[in-house]
Amino acid sequence: MATFSATHFRSYSYSYSSSINGGQNQRFAFSSFPRLSVPDKAKVFLQSQRNSHQNSVPMQDVATEVTPVEKVTPLEKLKDELLSVTSSKEWNEKACFDINENESTVSITVVGASGDLAKKKIFPALFALYYEDCLPKQFTVYGYARSKMTDAELRNMVSKTLTCRIDKRENCGEKMDQFLKRCFYHSGQYDSEENFAQLDKKLKEHEGGRVSNRLFYLSIPPNIFIEAVKCASLSASSDNGWTRVIVEKPFGRDSESSAALTKALKQYLAEDQIFRIDHYLGKELVENLSVLRFSNLIFEPLWSRQYIRNVQLIFSEDFGTEGRGGYFDHYGIIRDIMQNHLLQILALFAMETPVSLDAEDIRNEKVKVLRSMRPLQLEDVVIGQYKSHNKGGVTYPAYTDDKTVPKDSLTPTFAAAALFIDNARWDGVPFLMKAGKALHNKSAEIRVQFRHVPGNLYNRNFGTGLDQAINELVIRVQPDEAIYLKINNKVPRLGMRLDRSNLNLHYAARYSKEIPDAYERLLLDAIEGERRLFIRSDELDAAWALFTPVLAELEEKKIIPEYYPYGSRGPVGAHYLAAKYNVRWGDLGLV
Repeated sequence: MATFSATHFRSYSYSYSSSINGGQNQRFAFSSFPRLSVPDKAKVFLQSQRNSHQNSVPMQDVATEVTPVEKVTPLEKLKDELLSVTSSKEWNEKACFDINENESTVSITVVGASGDLAKKKIFPALFALYYEDCLPKQFTVYGYARSKMTDAELRNMVSKTLTCRIDKRENCGEKMDQFLKRCFYHSGQYDSEENFAQLDKKLKEHEGGRVSNRLFYLSIPPNIFIEAVKCASLSASSDNGWTRVIVEKPFGRDSESSAALTKALKQYLAEDQIFRIDHYLGKELVENLSVLRFSNLIFEPLWSRQYIRNVQLIFSEDFGTEGRGGYFDHYGIIRDIMQNHLLQILALFAMETPVSLDAEDIRNEKVKVLRSMRPLQLEDVVIGQYKSHNKGGVTYPAYTDDKTVPKDSLTPTFAAAALFIDNARWDGVPFLMKAGKALHNKSAEIRVQFRHVPGNLYNRNFGTGLDQAINELVIRVQPDEAIYLKINNKVPRLGMRLDRSNLNLHYAARYSKEIPDAYERLLLDAIEGERRLFIRSDELDAAWALFTPVLAELEEKKIIPEYYPYGSRGPVGAHYLAAKYNVRWGDLGLV
């Protein structure tokens, strides 16, 4: 009997266009299944015990042909895993496999079920997984919160936020009814072991004596994480299957508070039971980063300081705090966006080739990047705060106009920073981050600006617009997902006139199917035990080590943020910071 962790079973779809067969699209699938050398028809049985904290579930029989072991480089091995091709039929069977059959069940408890995150994101994501047949046959969803509510009231609340895929409307109403029948509610305090014991009793009734696997999603404020984890662990964890807990950010305010939170969590859970979620890691274009880089030969040789001039990670929202001011004022934009979302994307972008697609191999490489980075300096940071602005007869409020925000608040709603990775690949390349609220648009993108062509024959044709002539790879994470490469091209006419053109992969035009929400991918990963897109404790420590000193300095010195009008492009200081490193922000339309 062979046993292994159920962490490598995500299957991927791969499409290309070809002149073969009349130019019809050929659709394949490739999977990150590990290679196994086991006897024919060996039964791969995944199981975990609560005490050993192993995370696995029963699987179907897997027959594998024994192949000779070859010496391959990490990059070749990774490409092999990325491009392992199977048929469309096989992909459909593997993409959302049944992890339980009739022998086990999965119970998903949303702690904080009456909150906005649960209503707008978690329950709709669970329904989307159910609609796609990605949830096991035997599953139950429980809402847990302090609010008094019946099962019927929960179902009514949840039903208002459920939608079916744009490209899949068959039996939508029927599917909703079936899903809602699996949803139940239990009211209780987050710090009551007795209330969680009552929940445990209800869960066992639904589990019906099967092997019980339990997932708790903590959609609650961080100040009550520990009490909820304690009660769930002691009174409602599984007796004969796995127990996992998804923890939402923020993971502390600095290195000290983050370490204290991790230490407290580990009193009741093992590290492999804790799934620290950063929903940006579940976005399609972020997950595509490793595929783009490691399965396309044209990019890997260019992915270094020799060819890349700078990398920009840009996040902007076109609205202010609007009701979240009290929460936001305690954290600010650096903690809320830069220290987690953007830094995690940076680590994925800059990491070395992992040994495999195994979660630990990928996270090991991310940690190496974070530990190679210079601690952020105050002179490399610009902060801002939006002020009131009148546009088109409409008056937009200032940050401090929010009734939940102190009038003298210095909390930044905008920040720009220059970071550096001191290793052989990235030495000297500025990684510029920019994040803000109440800006001119809503977007998230990665911009890779390449160096000038040495001895460019066409310099005289560019004239003063030489900076506009550089190649730029843009990965637009949201909205309107796309990957495009800016190149220089001759305009078809007599004479020599150059123009910038885009080689564009526009997802909406290329793929007819609706892109899954990040929470769908991350919830499915948590159920399967796949940790690749979740944050490990040492990653968290390394991330906070970069930002904690400058955050402390900003607060101790009471640095006054630069004020910018609501709906503008942000503080002028951000442009001076970029200019300091001979960079122009790519989202200005200049490069």
